[in-house]
Amino acid sequence: MNSTSNLTAGGPEIVPASVWQKVADNLNFPEGPAWDGNGQLYFSNCRGNWIGRTDGNETVKFLTTAPEKPTFGKTNGLTFYGGFLYACDFGLPAILKISPTGKIEIYADKWGNQPLHGPNDLAFDRQGNLYFSDPINYDCTKPDACVYRVAANDTSVTVVQDSLAFPNGLAFSPDEKYLYVAESACERVDRFGIMSDGRLTDKQVFVHLPGGDPDGLALDIQGNLYVAHFGGGAVYVVNPQGAIVRKILTPGQKPSNLEFAGCDLKTLYLTETETNALYRIQVEIPGLALPK
Repeated sequence: MNSTSNLTAGGPEIVPASVWQKVADNLNFPEGPAWDGNGQLYFSNCRGNWIGRTDGNETVKFLTTAPEKPTFGKTNGLTFYGGFLYACDFGLPAILKISPTGKIEIYADKWGNQPLHGPNDLAFDRQGNLYFSDPINYDCTKPDACVYRVAANDTSVTVVQDSLAFPNGLAFSPDEKYLYVAESACERVDRFGIMSDGRLTDKQVFVHLPGGDPDGLALDIQGNLYVAHFGGGAVYVVNPQGAIVRKILTPGQKPSNLEFAGCDLKTLYLTETETNALYRIQVEIPGLALPK
């Protein structure tokens, strides 16, 4: 594994920001794009008190909460599983399970008797176990946060990895032997092995990306990792060996998260919080289909 920004010979391919097509704007800190598999891309509008959705042409509000009487707090990472939308709510804080009609229930809000701090991002494995990051302090010298797992069979919550410095985006490798975790405060993405009980092991620095925060993550079918580099103004594409092969410049300096979508999973959506907009590009290699 590489502990520094390991570039391929001659450096990565640089793709200009002009490739991005704007889908929606006038947002307020957009995050957590999630493809439902049926033609709709959902996203959090973190500071706008609503969750939106788009078919790529028309964008509408799916779920809205009133600040004076909130039905949910502030959502961030989103994902679909079993026909439900799951959301990291850093305002409550909790993991929410949301029906297609917008009915909300709390899926997880405690570890034992301890409340969560502010869930950030989440990912399901193929067995239906949910992993989520729960950052606390943004300080690389104070690794005080955890990644948790909600068991599919009984929704019990366990710590699968502690001592992380602002864990953020999560993504499983295609064979689910590894979990990638953006450790934002240390400007790196870590790779963990996964034990039979779901705990993480054998932490390795997969790629170091200085000059910004590795934020949302996504993988394509070849195992290339796409990293939204918040503050760095780019999406990095990192091959399975940890080498940066492509740097896709973004319309603003604060890309927050990304998701493959479309019937062929060749549309890559991006949320960007400096321009407060949602974008998309077409890619040649399809994204990895997430458990649904």
